[in-house]
Amino acid sequence: MGHAGMAAAAVRYLRAGPVEPLPRPELRCVRDDERAPVDPAEFRRVLGAFASGVTVVTAPAAEGEQGPAGFACQSFSSLSLDPPLVAFMVGRTSTTWPRIARAGVFCVNVLGAGQAALCRAFAVRGADKFAGVCHTPAPVSGAPRLTGALAWIDCTIHAVHTGGDHLIVVGRVDALGATDDDERPLLFHRGRFL
Repeated sequence: MGHAGMAAAAVRYLRAGPVEPLPRPELRCVRDDERAPVDPAEFRRVLGAFASGVTVVTAPAAEGEQGPAGFACQSFSSLSLDPPLVAFMVGRTSTTWPRIARAGVFCVNVLGAGQAALCRAFAVRGADKFAGVCHTPAPVSGAPRLTGALAWIDCTIHAVHTGGDHLIVVGRVDALGATDDDERPLLFHRGRFL
């Protein structure tokens, strides 16, 4: 099965659809003494102390799609040098992720300090996120490479893992590049851009 087929199979499995059933672990109720003693609001507040970079993950239009797909993502990381792998996390309820999975490829665009408005545009559901956004095709995937991004990483989907209410998407790096500018990156900290 190719990378696009594997990603599409993962989407079909996580969404309702005709797929072969996978073995299930034994299910039982979670007892009160097993629940994590962490309040979700406190979890978010404390983890907000960790400043993260901001990216926009894009994909070319898959077969049958009207245009490219993309979403703002601050859960991005390098993963492996050999082979070159990166990872991003996306909510399981994302409406953009299935489009990226169908494409089988993606480009991570690392945003600069002056691109907060661009990030906000890609954080909106249902809008034409690419309206008025200058981009060129990444060299291998053809995914949108956003003009003015500090760096870009062109990838093929390598693996998809579940992680609670998110998916962990691993990409194999096919090409990458960065500007020589000394511009600061766009950072997100305690609910706001830095």
